[in-house]
Amino acid sequence: MAADPELLIDRRRLRRKLTLWRVLGIGGLVVAAGAVGLRVRAGSEGIGFGAVRPQIARISVSGFIAGSEATAKLMKRVGESSAVQGVVVSINSPGGTTTGSEEIYRNLRQLAAKKPVVAFVDGTAASGAYITALAADHIVARETSLVGSIGVLFQYPEVSGLLDKVGVKVESVKSSPLKAEPSGFAPTSPEARAALAAVVGDTYAWFKGLVAERRGLSETQLAAVSDGRVFSGRQSVPLKLVDELGAERQAVAWLETERKVAKNLPVTDWKPRSESDFSLWSALGTGADLAGFESLAARLRRIGEETQGLAQGGLLVLWRPGAEATP
Repeated sequence: MAADPELLIDRRRLRRKLTLWRVLGIGGLVVAAGAVGLRVRAGSEGIGFGAVRPQIARISVSGFIAGSEATAKLMKRVGESSAVQGVVVSINSPGGTTTGSEEIYRNLRQLAAKKPVVAFVDGTAASGAYITALAADHIVARETSLVGSIGVLFQYPEVSGLLDKVGVKVESVKSSPLKAEPSGFAPTSPEARAALAAVVGDTYAWFKGLVAERRGLSETQLAAVSDGRVFSGRQSVPLKLVDELGAERQAVAWLETERKVAKNLPVTDWKPRSESDFSLWSALGTGADLAGFESLAARLRRIGEETQGLAQGGLLVLWRPGAEATP
């Protein structure tokens, strides 16, 4: 049976209306997404439609420190922002690699040349994380925080006994006896151990020199705090490892009184812009987040960061509770 012409016309009109509403709906979503993105950026970097709002930037340093181009770029943006009047570096980390810790220290010192910087130990600032705190011009710590662990560590697995049990022998042709030592596939020779000890000793001397310079310690005072142990915040004040006990409010108050930063400015989180860094651990962390297990997600991501840092090799300035001989 032939379709009614009026019915066909009505259907065409309905299709046109539906198409129009779809276009309008998609356009609305695009505008909304753009507005949300701008709002997020405005909240994290003090950028909005109108004038730039004066603020104090908060940069958080947590987890395993391995060095990050995104973090370096973040500090550069903070230093160049006319909105930022001062910077609070909030630290809660056991440390990480020597190179990563040195990098974040250098970047913070460059930032401190442009903006007043104060460190706030919100939990732990051990080893490499204490190097981070040294970059600030003033250090505030909670009474029960952990500070210090001034020392350097070189760890590697030695699996020759296991290989012997399974009947595996690893052979190598080297240009010299100390090439690629320690290998982990054979007991470390006295010569290789001495060479590694020299590297560790040299880096340890650099770390101690940094502490002495930044904290104004004498040789006697430095010797008392540089044996690898951690100290509570309360212990750290008389030892001159930190300047003041308190919370973030005290860190902000120091900026206001000592660096003449305007009072009652908002403290705004500045975070690295996301970079493509997909890994098994990050995927597992995302899955745990979606399932509502936030603490598990954070732990999985920390494992991923530490695994990535350890895979790069090199020396560590890391505090590991419970491990044997880990300064």
